[in-house]
Amino acid sequence: MPAKAIHHVDLAVQDVERSLTFYTQLLGPLGVKVTHRYPTYRGTEEVAYLTIGDQMLGFRNADGGAHSYYQVGLEHLAITVDTREELEDAFQRAVALGANIHFPPQEDRDIPGYWAFFAFDPDGFRLEIMWWPEAASATS
Repeated sequence: MPAKAIHHVDLAVQDVERSLTFYTQLLGPLGVKVTHRYPTYRGTEEVAYLTIGDQMLGFRNADGGAHSYYQVGLEHLAITVDTREELEDAFQRAVALGANIHFPPQEDRDIPGYWAFFAFDPDGFRLEIMWWPEAASATS
């Protein structure tokens, strides 16, 4: 039996509540919300999960340090939306939140019809919000 999907990814962040606020304000209008909070296996903190479609994104407090773009670790996290309007609206919310915008909404130069913007979250993780109608029709 093949693997089905990525169920969840946890990010170690400087401040869980700050991250939850950023992601829920950015993605809440798209149905993303905090759905679970659990004590971690270490017993010293909790992990909080956002549900995004059928997957979850978790946040737990880091022991220290800082994420650095293009160092070993997560390069970026991509989240799909259903329409170009949702992409543009999410971009406007990112700007209003004061996110560091890496690239504004634009069509990919190598993949026709693939639109995205990139912004950094409060911990420096690069987030891509993407709209690609061809991918949606291929999986339907």
